[in-house]
Amino acid sequence: MKIDRIQRQILAELQKNSRISNQELADRVGLSVSPCWRRVRELEEGGLIRSYVALLDRKKLGLDACLWCQIRLKKHSAAIAEQFESMVAGRPEVVECYELTGESDYLMKVYLPDMDAYTAFMHSFLLKMQDVDVVRTSVTLREIKNETALPI
Repeated sequence: MKIDRIQRQILAELQKNSRISNQELADRVGLSVSPCWRRVRELEEGGLIRSYVALLDRKKLGLDACLWCQIRLKKHSAAIAEQFESMVAGRPEVVECYELTGESDYLMKVYLPDMDAYTAFMHSFLLKMQDVDVVRTSVTLREIKNETALPI
């Protein structure tokens, strides 16, 4: 879907605050209310806007540990990858997971309360998966930048 300057402005504004009223959004991008509403609907129907969410403060929720797990599988097949991905998709503490090239097959971002919880996660989940060969974990010391807005 090709997007124009106004649509880019709409997307930028909605990334800052998705609860903005249509009137305020229209004012900020220089449109009247109806055309602005139509453009937002087009962006939603075109799949550029996937959903609207509330961003939560993980530390205030007690999720102090942010861990990055590099996973290497013992064997590579579509069935093994599908099974691994299905199991990971069902784990709420895994907030991101990517398939990679290189030494690792997957990279997961995990939020947990503390290192004891990570130890339990490792022993009750990751190490029980028979197709997992190696798990390398990095612990986040400090968060420098964590943005959800895409550069448009």
